[in-house]
Amino acid sequence: MSVRMRLSIAIVILACVTLSAATDIRLATLVPANTSWHKALLDMGNTWNKDTMGRVTLTVYPGGTQGDESTTLKKMQNDVLQAAFLTSVGLAELDEAFNVLGMPFFIDTSDEEAAIEKRLTPMLEQRLQAKGLHLLGWGTAGWVELFSKKPLRTLADVKNAKLFASKGADKWVSWYVSNGFHPVALLPADIPTQLKLSTGLIDAAPNPPYLALSLQIFRDAKYMLDVHIAPLVAGLIVTNTAWNRVTPDDRAKLTAAAQALEQRVRTEAPIQDAESIKQMQARGLQVITLDPKAAAEFRAAATEVTATMRGSMVPADIYAAAVQERNAFRKSHGR
Repeated sequence: MSVRMRLSIAIVILACVTLSAATDIRLATLVPANTSWHKALLDMGNTWNKDTMGRVTLTVYPGGTQGDESTTLKKMQNDVLQAAFLTSVGLAELDEAFNVLGMPFFIDTSDEEAAIEKRLTPMLEQRLQAKGLHLLGWGTAGWVELFSKKPLRTLADVKNAKLFASKGADKWVSWYVSNGFHPVALLPADIPTQLKLSTGLIDAAPNPPYLALSLQIFRDAKYMLDVHIAPLVAGLIVTNTAWNRVTPDDRAKLTAAAQALEQRVRTEAPIQDAESIKQMQARGLQVITLDPKAAAEFRAAATEVTATMRGSMVPADIYAAAVQERNAFRKSHGR
């Protein structure tokens, strides 16, 4: 056999090995298509492809096209999907510890949220590993505010509203009901339609301003109560089955790109939210800002409600760690 023939065969074999080693990770998310979050995921995928020289590729399915978060998790179990960018509600279906990230009126600032997240991440990673999942990183996309069809100024007003709640999050719905709220479980995609209807099932919906602008819900829910309900936190997870198909060197590259995404959305979110509020106000949105006394009363009442989550919605050890970190952060910053 000639040297040229041997070289040709070697090239073919090498190509076959390279192709067989390629890993395509299919990721689903509720993040709407063409939003900055979706673009950040696409850019992360491009980085994966480039940095691993095509050994790892990412296909992103945005806007709930693969189903709600419960369906996404089932598809991950069957290897139809290998990854997801899930909200804290979706993550809580895996372990209730993740409810800590969405507790209403528990966190005041983005820096406070980052400190709590850093403290809890090792504990939450362990819980995911027990489920056969790997946490690649977080995505914090601004603050959830309350948009409504009529002005809301007190916690009593909020309790009387027909409030959107995530379909499938049955325990959250039960918690709201037991604390005097009136939640209505729907898919996020149902929010604009139900707010538009005069006989709609909801008249208030928590949303980050950027998403409220993207979905145009402010046209019907013309009031925004500026109280920072909770940060909108999502977790980027991948099945261990898929993760183990990736070489250690490539895992480091994937992790670095995921961390870059985390920093990107954390940096962009407050800018986008501020600009979104400005644009919505120009189109008729009325922002309700409470005076210091009213804000303190609202927070005090809300804190009592949130405390009922300890042990019921959030495991006691996770809740205690979150409170400890939050209080330590506030003390170190003179609050």
